[in-house]
Amino acid sequence: MILLRTISKISLLFVLTLFYSCATTSKITALKPEPDDALPLAYDNTPSFISIPIDIKLKDIENQTNKFLNGLIYEDTKIEDDDIQISIWKLAPISITNLDGKIKTVLPLKAAIKYRIGTDKLGIALYSTQEFNLNGNITLLSDVKLLNWKLSTKTEFKSLDWNESPTTVVMGKSIPITYVINPTIKLFKSKIERTIDEAIESSMDFKPNVLDALQKICTPIQMNEAFDTWLRIVPIELYATDARFVKDNISLAMGLKCNMETLIGQKPLTKYDKNKIVLKSVTQMPDNISANIVAVSSYHDASKIITKNFAGQEYGSGSKKVTVQNVAVWHKNGKMVIALDMLGSINGTIYLAGVPKYNETTKEIYFDELDYVLDTKSKLMKTANWLAQGLILKKIQSSCRYSIQSNLEEGKKSMMTYLKNYSPMPGIVINGKIDTIEFQKIQLTNKAIVAFVKVNGNVKVAVDGLK
Repeated sequence: MILLRTISKISLLFVLTLFYSCATTSKITALKPEPDDALPLAYDNTPSFISIPIDIKLKDIENQTNKFLNGLIYEDTKIEDDDIQISIWKLAPISITNLDGKIKTVLPLKAAIKYRIGTDKLGIALYSTQEFNLNGNITLLSDVKLLNWKLSTKTEFKSLDWNESPTTVVMGKSIPITYVINPTIKLFKSKIERTIDEAIESSMDFKPNVLDALQKICTPIQMNEAFDTWLRIVPIELYATDARFVKDNISLAMGLKCNMETLIGQKPLTKYDKNKIVLKSVTQMPDNISANIVAVSSYHDASKIITKNFAGQEYGSGSKKVTVQNVAVWHKNGKMVIALDMLGSINGTIYLAGVPKYNETTKEIYFDELDYVLDTKSKLMKTANWLAQGLILKKIQSSCRYSIQSNLEEGKKSMMTYLKNYSPMPGIVINGKIDTIEFQKIQLTNKAIVAFVKVNGNVKVAVDGLK
């Protein structure tokens, strides 16, 4: 009996001790601010401007012109009007060079000429016809400009040099007839000029290539499969300067003004309409890229990073201390909600809300105006006023941050794949560099934190070996 009473006292003492120990730990059950259930949305964006200087080798113009211009290029089969019948063929490849800022074209030709000598009097025709097969070179000079998507030229006939002088035999004597044949050049020189202009214009029509390239660029690209993130480029205007010579190249600058939209959700529809693209002429173009893009960080990733910041951290003093076991973040009414799962003098989850800001020096997103959500604060005032104090809140705030440096570096790396010997089609090579990445602002969506950045750099397009 004495033993039983002794055991009962010990049990009572154990229960009282256990009760006292449990009483020092409070349980908080604050109401959870539920995340916004917003639909996937398009981010705000500022138009981007991409300057694209283009160099076209004269050798490519020469090759394309030779493909277009072949065989018979002029024919006059009527001999009765001027006593001359003439056919002109391209004899050998055309050569194109730069002469004082103009295109100099040398066209080797072969001429089949019939020359009629005689009279027609009293209804009696007395004629003698001579045939000649000659060859020589026509020299032409062309002014160059960009007109209606095409490299356009205005060509002027300069000279015709025969490799041998045209002659005929009259009464046993060889008589030069250059003075008779050369005036006929006036009859076909305008035809030759038009032929050269048409050949260059048809072979240097940029519109199909530009529109095809734009269609590829403007098709939405999936940037992140896990978070259904898509990049969509919407062209606004396309610009081009006039063409000019730089050594053995023809240079012109094109520029694309566009919106770069990043969307979350299912694949968006393209907003590209080739029938609405108009090429506008301008006198000059900036020589750099100014592109506004986004760095997307999901709330899941942000939560993991912030949780690591709290590892090994204790908040409070003396016997009143807590540690953060896990962190979750989400969007609510334009602010970020930060849920901290705590263990220690207070067990449970507390909720804070703040506005995300960016630190340019550390490349970190942090939370300004951070405070306890109202229901959480009222619960803390009743159960753990010491935890609601500003000093501890500031210490917690110092751990509520994370870097987007890796996001920026990943974005830069992705862009560089299109700026280092990138060839979207045969004969066209793109090179460039990124100089700076400047942070602009932060916007919250239902799935992610979006950091807007501006990219500055340059890009150059070379046309070399165009097919």
